[in-house]
Amino acid sequence: MDEDGNVDITLLPTFTGCPALDMIANDVTRLVGDLDAVESCRVHWVFDPPWSTDRITEAGRASLKAHGVTVPTCGGDPSSSGVQLRTSAIACPWCGSRDTRLDSPFGPTRCRTIQYCESCRNTFEDMKRLDPEDGTSSPGAG
Repeated sequence: MDEDGNVDITLLPTFTGCPALDMIANDVTRLVGDLDAVESCRVHWVFDPPWSTDRITEAGRASLKAHGVTVPTCGGDPSSSGVQLRTSAIACPWCGSRDTRLDSPFGPTRCRTIQYCESCRNTFEDMKRLDPEDGTSSPGAG
């Protein structure tokens, strides 16, 4: 914040093509702008370096898991088909079973898929891993 109360916030989106970027910027601008001593707030988007699920901390991974969202493990090749083609590769965040399957490559947002657990019969979301070379996503890489 500068001496006049102007705040500039730089954000890195998790998914470049996310249709919610305007809504996110508006929410941040409104909430920060409501703080005492803030005269104005502007949000700027950056796209380099590209966001990756590798940036999620262990605490963030635990919080996402508590809300039914799984995250690919850190590192590894996102274009590798070994894990993507295996059934039971993604542990259910609700019961821990690996008796899971891809239910839909299309989740509530472009960056997530829907998985199904055969053991507890719950669905859960899995964040897609982005290929850092071309920005494409690979479903079920968790």
